[in-house]
Amino acid sequence: MTTQEILHAAVSAKHELAAMDTDRKNAALAAMADAIEADTAAILRENAADLEAAAETVSEVMLDRLMLNESRIKGMAEGIRDVIQLPDPVGRLLTERVITDGLNLRKVSVPMGVIAIIYESRPNVTSDAAALCLKSGNVCVLRGGKEAYRTSKAIVAAMRKGLASLGLSEELINIIDDTTRASAEELMKANGFVDLLIPRGGKGLIRSCIENATVPCIETGTGICTVYVDGSADFEKAVNIINNAKTQRPSVCNAEETCLVSESIAEKFLPMLKSRLVDGRISQGLEPVELRLCRRALQIIDGTPACEQDFDTEFLNYILAVKVVKDVKEAVQHIAAHSTHHSDAIVAENVQAQDYFASHVDSAAVYINASTRFTDGGMFGLGCEMGISTQKLHARGPMGLEELTGYKYIVTGNGQTRG
Repeated sequence: MTTQEILHAAVSAKHELAAMDTDRKNAALAAMADAIEADTAAILRENAADLEAAAETVSEVMLDRLMLNESRIKGMAEGIRDVIQLPDPVGRLLTERVITDGLNLRKVSVPMGVIAIIYESRPNVTSDAAALCLKSGNVCVLRGGKEAYRTSKAIVAAMRKGLASLGLSEELINIIDDTTRASAEELMKANGFVDLLIPRGGKGLIRSCIENATVPCIETGTGICTVYVDGSADFEKAVNIINNAKTQRPSVCNAEETCLVSESIAEKFLPMLKSRLVDGRISQGLEPVELRLCRRALQIIDGTPACEQDFDTEFLNYILAVKVVKDVKEAVQHIAAHSTHHSDAIVAENVQAQDYFASHVDSAAVYINASTRFTDGGMFGLGCEMGISTQKLHARGPMGLEELTGYKYIVTGNGQTRG
């Protein structure tokens, strides 16, 4: 099907989904989860083909994002089942009051309608997005990246089998077959078809959507995430947090890319940091983190000299930009100049430093003595997520069910007319 044919089918299907009650939607989600597990072998075959095709064109950490195994597929199914347990966001009474001339005014949550998601090489986004859209009453139009197309297509085929088993329209979940730039541009300008566009991917994709979309668009998360180690920090706590934020899964948007260290502790702390991220990983047979060091840090430990661009780069790899700063105020200034407003953390025992950081850093998620890796829909109790919004209008941070609804006013009268 062409992109236009898919969009027409999606618009036609949204009325069916809007009429479904919570029990029916939950049954559909359960059937989708069961179908994904039942089709594990088929999904893994297509994923192997995607991995083979991408092997020579993407990095190892990006291949990890693309790779599925039985455990990850089971996790995708469980993510859908987690959404079943969440309250239905549709039809919630947000406010109610009596206004002029005795009119009863109710503000009620409603689906957006058709949500298009443009994303890159993470197959789990396919099932997460479909589940969240269905539970929130929205038809989804998925446009994945070419590296994961076979895998995403197989996941959608499985979920549609689940819908069909209940007699539901398969067009509640749609995937665009064209993975060229043309289809992305078509979705960006699909006025009258797409009610909300959500890009999930790198800086280039997000910028293209924000600059070119004529449909409503939510800016999601390039993550230049920073951890600042204050002069009052517990060193062991700080090293553990940085190690987790940088190395647990470096290819994701909530991984740490920049480390700021107070000058008052730099001479003692930086050798500990290098010992954990570089020497310790080498001794364990793990890939070491490349430390890109500012001039002051280079006087203390060995590493790669940092250029200014390093503090504006989402590496998505085993690379960490390190800078020595005077104090928490300079750390906040640095973050303000270089942040993508995603997730930033302070490691400090001093309450005043914690409070200053939390109140002055303007990001979607601000952490005190914890890893930035927790900025995630599942971790935030949202089941799974549609993306992480770094804007301030309508949605901010991990986007779950509530962020995929809008509202309308229902005004009830008894013959009132306005004079």
